Amino acid sequence: MRERGETEARGCRMPRMPILKGKRALVAGIASKRSIAWGIAQCLRREGAEVGLSALPGRLFERAQAFGQELDAPFCLPLDVSSDESISEAFAQLGKAWPRLDILVHSIAYAPGDNLAGDFAGSVSREGFRIAHDISAYSFAAMARAAAPLMPDGGALLTLSYSGSTRAVQNYNVMGPAKASLEAVTRALAMDLGKRGIRVNALSPGPVKTLSAAGIPNFRKMLRYYEGASPLRRNVSLEEVGNAAAFLCSELASGITGVVLPVDAGMNAVGLAFPD
Repeated sequence: MRERGETEARGCRMPRMPILKGKRALVAGIASKRSIAWGIAQCLRREGAEVGLSALPGRLFERAQAFGQELDAPFCLPLDVSSDESISEAFAQLGKAWPRLDILVHSIAYAPGDNLAGDFAGSVSREGFRIAHDISAYSFAAMARAAAPLMPDGGALLTLSYSGSTRAVQNYNVMGPAKASLEAVTRALAMDLGKRGIRVNALSPGPVKTLSAAGIPNFRKMLRYYEGASPLRRNVSLEEVGNAAAFLCSELASGITGVVLPVDAGMNAVGLAFPD
């Protein structure tokens, strides 16, 4: 057993080197201070990364600009991932600001609200299915294509999934197939970009109170269920998701790519569970 003095000196913890010192990270998809993207951006910054932001033009972009000031962000880019032209323009601007990019965090998902209520077969429309896959899955591939030239010495790409990709979740509806597609995109990008030293992974957090989650019917019931049924008997925090993101984007995870990492208080490890 290690002696206390090996890790602490005179009752004080030894200083720890930030694991992302000197890295440059673009976090795409901050919608509010309750968004997972915000939690990740804060943790990347805490770990020494310089963090730039992007957001959908309009009200969300104005919010992101204000949030960027708290992170000392050098820029906030307008980015509409449904437009190849917008993606090209955003990364052209990024290339002028930074000579290289080390980390890209893709925290973007969308489906029309009427495709998230009721029965799957009855509510999911052809157009809703197309939009959900375009914005939530294809956009990661499109952004990876734009980011790769800015990572000549390698880098890390990270996206956000959910267990609805592999399990039927009531009221998640069209987002389930969209997240399954996103995870397939993650594996394909990992295979293709690995030879360039670029790692590609995904996080799969448990339910977190975010702006987008507010659009899922009965979300509060889902939170209560996870709290009672997960092995840790609680939900996860934005900081815990952000910490996992910082790890996957750091050299500590240099041998990890093509992985979907659950951050869900252990819920992925259990079957049907009943609260105590």
